[in-house]
Amino acid sequence: MRELPETSGSAISWEPMEVSTTSAGTLRALRRLVRALRLADRAAETRLGLSAAQLFVLERLSEGPVGSMAELAGRTLTDASSVSVVVHRLAQRGLVVRAVASDDARRTTLRLSASGKRLLATAPRSPQADLLVALEQLNGTERKELEQLLERVVRGMGIDETAPTPMFFEGEPSATPSRRRARPTGTRARSRG
Repeated sequence: MRELPETSGSAISWEPMEVSTTSAGTLRALRRLVRALRLADRAAETRLGLSAAQLFVLERLSEGPVGSMAELAGRTLTDASSVSVVVHRLAQRGLVVRAVASDDARRTTLRLSASGKRLLATAPRSPQADLLVALEQLNGTERKELEQLLERVVRGMGIDETAPTPMFFEGEPSATPSRRRARPTGTRARSRG
């Protein structure tokens, strides 16, 4: 935890932080990446009524049915509890079907429904899929180095490394402010006095 410096007045003052041009460039790149992911999430929500995480799960299910949440978590590169929340929402909308496995009645499978397939056919590619494509364009050594460097940043920020890694922006409240209905021109608001 950061401690505030002692000040003689009531205002808090911080010493100027010297930042290298490479750190500034890295921060700008991270901002662009997070902004692009967030905007793509909002666009998917507006266009499809789905979060980008839900779209990503649909894409991974289009590869074929899965026999468990763990298998789907593997495809989505997250944990089973995070993907389970997303699947529940997709199932409520009728985009994913849970069915008894043909080879074992004790097991269920997950697959896209016909509605899920139709929606996915008209949907843009998810930002997570775009990110994975870009990462795969790096060679294995570069990907490993990037992973190690990002993990060092995570540790340096004091972020809990043992916490589950949820899907991007899933479950976060919408950043879109609620809009008040506009009154027709020439009308006044009533007093509730």
